[in-house]
Amino acid sequence: MRFNTPNSAKVFHIPLIRALPDVYKIHGIVQRSPKPDDNAEKDYPGTKPYRSIDEALQDGEVDVVVITSIPETHFDMVKSALQAGKHVVVEKPFVPTAAEADELCAIAQKSGKKLAVYQNRRWDADFVTLKQVIASGSLGDIAEFETHFDRHRPDPPADSWKAKDVAGNGAIYDLGTHLIDQVYSLFGNPERVTGFVGVQRRGVTGGAHDSCTVLLHYDGGKLLVTAKAGVVSPEVDQLRFWVRGTRGGFKKFHLDPQEDQLKGAKAGAALPGDFGVEADGRAATVTTLGEGGKLDRKVWDTVSPPPTYVEYYRVFGKALAGEGEVPVKAEEARDVLKIIEAALQSSKEGKSIAL
Repeated sequence: MRFNTPNSAKVFHIPLIRALPDVYKIHGIVQRSPKPDDNAEKDYPGTKPYRSIDEALQDGEVDVVVITSIPETHFDMVKSALQAGKHVVVEKPFVPTAAEADELCAIAQKSGKKLAVYQNRRWDADFVTLKQVIASGSLGDIAEFETHFDRHRPDPPADSWKAKDVAGNGAIYDLGTHLIDQVYSLFGNPERVTGFVGVQRRGVTGGAHDSCTVLLHYDGGKLLVTAKAGVVSPEVDQLRFWVRGTRGGFKKFHLDPQEDQLKGAKAGAALPGDFGVEADGRAATVTTLGEGGKLDRKVWDTVSPPPTYVEYYRVFGKALAGEGEVPVKAEEARDVLKIIEAALQSSKEGKSIAL
């Protein structure tokens, strides 16, 4: 197993893979320009250093390639890895366009190699909890489903690759991909898409869009999904989910803690013992209809123990052993890209787009 772009790999991938030593061995890491305070070879002793992806693809001991580079490079790297006979995990967004995704799906099928997209937030504990609540029937028929990833970051962004207006960049590909993928995993493809994509930050005249609101229309309009990521949201308690059904509602504030826990860990450190466990007072509330139509609200504890993002790599390992499918199929990520493209078209043309 080898990686590209250690900054992403060491936060979102390596700790999870190291938690499954009976399944994986990290063989090598691609790092083009090591630095004294950022050197993959020193942070992970025993791993092989590569200075280019080509070196890794030529290594016959490599079975799986994990690609964590910037989105505009994904297509070429995934294609090369598959054609070199490697299984592939690629960061989200999968690729900038659905057409590129279709081509990679065909190459993977022809090569017989596994191709999975890293939509890790399907294993957010609050999302897993919400799925269980919906499946229990406690909410009845869902009428509105809101999923938010709002933050208050109104100042112009730092000069980074994420701020550049290039294919695969912008809020709808970054945070929006997570939100739409979760919705897709619950409800499948919508019938229509209405998108609003733009820049909320003041004084910003160029670069990638920083905010998006996407409306997904299902079941002839009986179900409306709102997926929203904004950067002007001065709230102490940021809304995460608000779901309303014929027999009950679900409301949750704050993000799943796993990302912050991973960012706060030192390179090479094991996962903390409380990984994925939410702080007290951050559980969801569920309101249901009781006898006589009386509303009853109660705290609904987050699923315990939380599944955590380790589950993604556990499922992928089983797929490599011939036990089931990969955790997130490339075809599913392709469908999410089609929704994103419809949202962008909708925002540009000022009308809803039928899928």
